[in-house]
Amino acid sequence: MSGAQPETKSGRKGIAVSTLLVAASVLASLRPAPVFAQETELRGEVSESAILADQQRKARQLRAQGSQDQAAPAADNQTQANPYQPKSPGAVPDDDQTAGATESIFDQPQATDDPFADDQTTAQPRRPSTARQRAADADTKNGAKAADKKKAKKKPGETTGSTAKTAAVGDQADTATVDEESANRRAVTIDSVDRQKLDPGAERTGSIEGQKVKPEDDPFAAPGIKVGTFVFRPTLEQGFTATSNADASSGGSSAVLSETALRFSATSDWRENSAVIDGYGIFRNTLSGQKINDAQGRIEGQLNVDLDHELRAIAKLGYEAVPESASSPDAIAGVTSQPLRQTVDGSLGVEKDVGKMRYTLTGAVTHDFYGDAKLSDGTVLSQKDRDSTLYSATLRAGYQVSPAITPFAEVEAGRRIYDLRLDSNGYERSSTRLGARAGLELDMDDKLSGEFSVGWLREAIDDDRLPANAGPYVNADLKWSPERGTIIGLTGRTTIESTTAAGESGDVLYSGRLTGERQVRANLTANSALGLDWRDYTGSDGHDLILSAEAGLTWWLNRYAGLTTRVRTEKLTSNLTGRDYVANSVYLGLKVQR
Repeated sequence: MSGAQPETKSGRKGIAVSTLLVAASVLASLRPAPVFAQETELRGEVSESAILADQQRKARQLRAQGSQDQAAPAADNQTQANPYQPKSPGAVPDDDQTAGATESIFDQPQATDDPFADDQTTAQPRRPSTARQRAADADTKNGAKAADKKKAKKKPGETTGSTAKTAAVGDQADTATVDEESANRRAVTIDSVDRQKLDPGAERTGSIEGQKVKPEDDPFAAPGIKVGTFVFRPTLEQGFTATSNADASSGGSSAVLSETALRFSATSDWRENSAVIDGYGIFRNTLSGQKINDAQGRIEGQLNVDLDHELRAIAKLGYEAVPESASSPDAIAGVTSQPLRQTVDGSLGVEKDVGKMRYTLTGAVTHDFYGDAKLSDGTVLSQKDRDSTLYSATLRAGYQVSPAITPFAEVEAGRRIYDLRLDSNGYERSSTRLGARAGLELDMDDKLSGEFSVGWLREAIDDDRLPANAGPYVNADLKWSPERGTIIGLTGRTTIESTTAAGESGDVLYSGRLTGERQVRANLTANSALGLDWRDYTGSDGHDLILSAEAGLTWWLNRYAGLTTRVRTEKLTSNLTGRDYVANSVYLGLKVQR
């Protein structure tokens, strides 16, 4: 007892403080660390210049802090007893050893934005903004400036205030440069690059299946077949016709006919020039009633060639085979079948534009030849004296008032030559053809297009005993679309029909058609037609009037097949005996196209 030192109050306090320090260090070591925290910013390679700039910045901050502590007496008590002194050039203290140290570019980035961090509540405060850092640097600079002034007063000849100011400004500029580099390095990360807005041209587009497909203008139009450099579109129509007058004559009777029609068109896909080929063929056979067995058809082609910017060439060639109509003025009575008339025609035209003037010169050749007529008694009647060739040339001159309207005038001269100088009745049937007309050409795109003209046409026969075939000339070919899906057409034509009947010159036929087509629905099309024909016989007061009307519907089952039907009526009224007739018919068939 006598050797033991009495326990004093100060000794007990020392033991307690030591115990608390040990406990605090143990708890600090047991604090959980966010080992699984995800870095929110990914850093790239750091250059040596950045490392050196960071070290220099920390050294300047330490010197500025030391100067400020010496200038402020109140801060002397808070200064550490043994301040850190670098042992080698460029060495910097640790963050926990520098009171005024700020974050470095090598500090571990904060994980406050990471939703997967283990402990977000212990995140350190954010780094001060650049403005705050600059304010702190300014305060440090002011403190260093005041300290330099005091030193200058005590020790003349040392660093002056202007020198200190220049150094402070340089330090501030270096600090701003380093901060800017650090901010740029932190901003340009892999994550930030992924968040940048892409170039619109580099964006991914949706799949073809998911995009909206533009609807077709005519979803039931024939797709066509590629044949070489042409697109070929054939159409086959098969049906039955019930008619009250099978051959459209004054002595015709009712019948049920099988009717087959084949039509086609071929259009070139050339880059500069163009070509079009059209054709049709119709075959009729009697199923019951009046005997009819005939066929007719035509094929024609057109070629357009641009010779240069102002010169174009247009060539046409066609062939047609049609039996003589029973209602024709040249029809032969008492035959089992009318003679077949065949026509070969062709033309070549050259168009030239000079300013607003339009010039066209066209030469045409038409050759008609007839087959033999088979009489009811079995004999054959030759029609060789009706074979002839017409040569003609037409010159047109027009002035383009506007791109839509071009008035024109044209003259025509030609010669019709018969293969036989004298016919079976001893008449010279060759003739000379002259004509003149004026008209208007319209081009308003799909709204209105075509042309019409009026004038006079005369064909004088070489035989003085026969008067010339002459009369007013009317020609029209117009297409008008008042609204989408509706097309109205008007055609007119003047034809001089020659004959080999004894003492007759022939006649002038005026034909007109008004047609209409309406797309009621995408798969339903309606069409109609009105016809008016007037035949004026030369050398007499005889005339024929033919009126016709037709209406039809086509219902497409799909793009390749459809049902079609039509009704038609035709009536001929004449002041000549034995020519009047009425014919009514109904047709129902199936149309197939490709």
